[in-house]
Amino acid sequence: MPVVAAAGDRVPVEAFAHRGGFSLPRLSPDGKYLAVALEQGEDHAVLIYHLDDMGHPKSLRLPWSQLAYDIQWTGPDRILVELAKFWGSLDRPERLGEITAANADGARVQPMFNREWGQAGRGGLERAADDGYATIAALPSKANGHFYMQTYMWNDEKNTWLYDVNADNGVRHLIGQINVGDMDFTMDPDGNVRYAQGRDIDNNYVVYRMQNGQWAQLTNGERGDRFEPIAFSQDKQHLYALTNVKGGPLSLVQTNGDGTQTQLLAKDDFGSIGYVQWTPQNEPIAAAPTTGIPKSIVINGDQQLSQIYQVLLSKFPNEFVNFSSFSEDGTILIFEVSSDREPGTYYLFDMKARKIGKLFSENASIDPDKMSSRVPMHFTASDGMPLEAILTVPRGATMSNLPMVLMPHGGPFDIHDTWFFDTDAQFLASRGYLVLQVNYRGSGGRGPGFVDAGYGKWGTRIQQDLIDGVKWAEAQHYGDPKRVCVYGGSFGGYSAMMSVIRAPGLFKCAIGEAGIYDLSMMYDKGDIKDRKAGRNYLEQAIGKDPSELAANSPDKLADKIDVPVLLIHGEADERAPFAQAKAMRAALEAAHKPYEWLTKPKEGHGFYKEENLVDMYNHVQSFLEKNIGPGVQVN
Repeated sequence: MPVVAAAGDRVPVEAFAHRGGFSLPRLSPDGKYLAVALEQGEDHAVLIYHLDDMGHPKSLRLPWSQLAYDIQWTGPDRILVELAKFWGSLDRPERLGEITAANADGARVQPMFNREWGQAGRGGLERAADDGYATIAALPSKANGHFYMQTYMWNDEKNTWLYDVNADNGVRHLIGQINVGDMDFTMDPDGNVRYAQGRDIDNNYVVYRMQNGQWAQLTNGERGDRFEPIAFSQDKQHLYALTNVKGGPLSLVQTNGDGTQTQLLAKDDFGSIGYVQWTPQNEPIAAAPTTGIPKSIVINGDQQLSQIYQVLLSKFPNEFVNFSSFSEDGTILIFEVSSDREPGTYYLFDMKARKIGKLFSENASIDPDKMSSRVPMHFTASDGMPLEAILTVPRGATMSNLPMVLMPHGGPFDIHDTWFFDTDAQFLASRGYLVLQVNYRGSGGRGPGFVDAGYGKWGTRIQQDLIDGVKWAEAQHYGDPKRVCVYGGSFGGYSAMMSVIRAPGLFKCAIGEAGIYDLSMMYDKGDIKDRKAGRNYLEQAIGKDPSELAANSPDKLADKIDVPVLLIHGEADERAPFAQAKAMRAALEAAHKPYEWLTKPKEGHGFYKEENLVDMYNHVQSFLEKNIGPGVQVN
């Protein structure tokens, strides 16, 4: 029997709930300033440092619960901030569709696209609030005070617009438009719009090329084949794109500007290529698969930056190096180092002085030496499909008959668990539990065919993939069959209930956080139903037949749940409305099933406030100890 962990040896729960750190470092074009997003509890800001005086930053404070989704410079002393809002702790913050600009000294804050700030905004720019959503599409190849902005209107799902915007005064000039909603534009270095791609109102991936002043839709061959333009080289001679065949993993290729004469740059037989490292001239120098432990494939190895990248990889073994920002002349670089145990640390590299200096950590409360290793592995599902599992192994433990928690990811489509740091998995491992994450079909990282294989299978094949993962881990003697629980958030909360229903006796308990428990309710409540594209997505994802929806809804099958349940939900959740949790609770009560209940007012899709996260983690730990016993000792 493994030794039980002593409470005093554990990493404090507050370390995992702490919200305080830096992200999105961006150098000004002249390399004199550094802008960075700060998250300190519920206090969010963009800090602007002069690199000669890092101790006295200027601050652009953001409204409560808002933070930076992206930061870009339009000139040597003018920044753009694309705003986002936290709806909880489950996923990356969601874009608000708003963009604001400010000077490097924090002055002249002006909305560029503005829904919430009203007519005059904070900087006096006179314009009515925008009834839509905007993102930063791109920047000119040389900073000139302008940026490119793509916009979508709430009352029009059939158009996307592209503007050249003067970041000094907010004046817009229309430079592109397509009669398809929710598209992303790709431009060449001269600012000419060349491609538009994305999912149309029917949730189908489409791509268009500008030809003789008109949009022409490209055919993608067989279903699942893709051509996804990314960027043009600075000399406009090459277009870089992701492509695949027959729904398989995406590869990185180089083509002519019209998409012909394809040259393969990087591929992997199991996972799609991602994590591309770019030069300031928009040339790729390395890329890595998005599955497994990311091993970079070097491209154009003779280039100086390719050689520098390889040196950095050797300097930080067992970690991943990502280029974050360059000065316009390419002589100053900020790069990030991260891993399964390291949330991320940023460094500044002065290439002229040949000097590297540490800047800051994404989360200083996390000590990587006290975190657990994450081990990607492959197994075969019961129908023969190869799948990826990621096991987070308690530090110092032998991976043998450990108490285990299955942790399905949210989404479910085109989202996947990766090798990189995962807060929930690390918390559970710090308490002595082996954590199993399965990238079931429907997940991202394997190509569009793998995603499509999950549509219409929320409660069936996806759940079987998760169940197969548990049985595989038990057969390998990684997890103790007598001590297995399932814990998930969002779609993972749905799976926590549904996997227990589909596999009686396999689990000893289930924890659902911000889950969907009644599929038919998704057509009546929540924010997905508000747009036609969302309703079309629901039809593809879960179907419309009332009997099928009921047959795959945990609240209609509560009598089949044979384990204790913990339900966790934010009362202000808009993605999975609080009514979902109440419906599940009512069903458990009607079936006389044991359950525990934890909710918080003013919390959204997952808890965000640190004190609420601490309370949640403590509840999860207590619930696990009660139902599958305490975890093993963590050294």
